[in-house]
Amino acid sequence: MTALLDIDQLRVTYGGVVAVDNVSFGVDDGQIVGLIGPNGAGKTSMIDALTGYHRPASGRVLFGGEDVSGLKADRRSRRGLVRTFQSVELFDDLTVEENLLVAAEPVGALQPFIDMCLPHRDRGSQAVTFAIETLGIEGIAHRMPTDLSHGQRKLVSVARALAQRPRLVLLDEPAAGLDTEESLQLGRRLRTLPDSGVSVLLVDHDMGLVLSVCDYVVVLDFGRVIATGTPAQIRANAAVIDAYLGGHGREDANG
Repeated sequence: MTALLDIDQLRVTYGGVVAVDNVSFGVDDGQIVGLIGPNGAGKTSMIDALTGYHRPASGRVLFGGEDVSGLKADRRSRRGLVRTFQSVELFDDLTVEENLLVAAEPVGALQPFIDMCLPHRDRGSQAVTFAIETLGIEGIAHRMPTDLSHGQRKLVSVARALAQRPRLVLLDEPAAGLDTEESLQLGRRLRTLPDSGVSVLLVDHDMGLVLSVCDYVVVLDFGRVIATGTPAQIRANAAVIDAYLGGHGREDANG
């Protein structure tokens, strides 16, 4: 495997508050990496910085060997670095399949001219089919988002990211709101992504999900890495156990 994402001494601040403190780790091609930590550990702040939604104070982000630290979110996305969000924002006047088609639509300055020259070409149906089949949501593809449960809407939000055919997808709490069976189904589906050429950085509070699907896990606490290792190593790590047992009641200001 070759390195797909390299994070080098990343530091994220909000005013005088340090949310991510000189963090370094990576995601290899074909790997599922978990990023976990108690409330307020800096997980969402990390995703925001990696995907261009918040400018880090220092450090570098390399994707596919290219330094993307100065690129805006849309340019990182076009390179295959795609994310989901904790909040689910879908187009409620479009079907699930149509929502995915919008996500699969190419974006760029030349796109209107390409559309005029090739108006009947199939631009997104293969990507949409891939996303629907990967998440197993064929049964709701023609339904409206307003008819879906919260758990189903969360699955659609993950499918929307996959419809962009990313090289790496960063999932921010994808299991939030899912019942046990939906979470198990999501885990089974995520394990198939590397076989389809999609690597994963997974952030979730569902420890069962993270430890069952990830090849490697990074643990944050107060913005710093306190442990890394395989799921088995993380389960037995005293610093991780202490962080979680001592982490109840923290405000999740920064994810």
